Amino acid sequence: MAKRDFLTLLDCSPAELGALTERAAELKRAHLAGEDHRSLTGRTGALILQLSSTRTRVAFEAGMAQLGGQAIFLSPADTQLGRGEPISDTARVLSEMVDVAMIRTLSHDDLETFAAAADIPVINAMTARYHPCQLLADVQTFEELRGPIGGRRVAFIADGYNKCNSYINAARQWGFELRLACPRGHEPSPATLAAGNAQLLETPEEAVEGAHLVVTDVWSSIGHEEEQAERQQRFAAYQVSETLLDQADDGTLFLHCLPAHRGEEVNATVLDDPRSGAWVAASNRLHSQKALLEFLLLG
Repeated sequence: MAKRDFLTLLDCSPAELGALTERAAELKRAHLAGEDHRSLTGRTGALILQLSSTRTRVAFEAGMAQLGGQAIFLSPADTQLGRGEPISDTARVLSEMVDVAMIRTLSHDDLETFAAAADIPVINAMTARYHPCQLLADVQTFEELRGPIGGRRVAFIADGYNKCNSYINAARQWGFELRLACPRGHEPSPATLAAGNAQLLETPEEAVEGAHLVVTDVWSSIGHEEEQAERQQRFAAYQVSETLLDQADDGTLFLHCLPAHRGEEVNATVLDDPRSGAWVAASNRLHSQKALLEFLLLG
């Protein structure tokens, strides 16, 4: 079987992505029923996290364990990458020892360099450019709670950063309408915007009108922490609240990838609103990433 990487959602066909979310739902039902499913017995994954992580790390580690395999966590301090070993050399060595690599790093170019040198599947566990694993969980959650996402209207209200770029790819792959509201100067690149089925609007109110799904993200993503004070001013009008959700479709769903900064991108209570699926999506990271591991390792 030829190796497959998952660096962006465009590495899979729409049919494959649909099969992934269906498989994730099956794995979730089996897990909740207490069924023992060990399709990856004897497989090992390297989890290389150069940035902090909670949901991604736990989902991959627990997911590998539940499927009968194991994951080895590697931080920069634990590897020769932290001492300047070329990325391609590390990729070649790990390819001889493990079956899959999951990588979180700011540089998407470094991720691509690793994948090009590796003989094993490589998963983007988040870069500054894309966050495709989050989209698998988000789509799984929407379809679990609201039905098929194809043809629906999605509003993304936040920074035009990695998650926004992956939503643009997702609109193209799953066939939903995407409406973006990003502060001036924080829009996705024109090239990224032009490649997807997305419309950039002036205000959050315009974006959420009739939306079946409303999504936000933190104002100061990883790599932008030093801009937090400035961003609090620029993004102040982009907070998601119950009042904003009231302007969306009556059956709208709200998602946030977490961690959330209550009082910034969300108000104090919207995460616990009945329309919020944020906690379900966090749970679904486990099952969507298990489905992805099976897909890349077993075909």
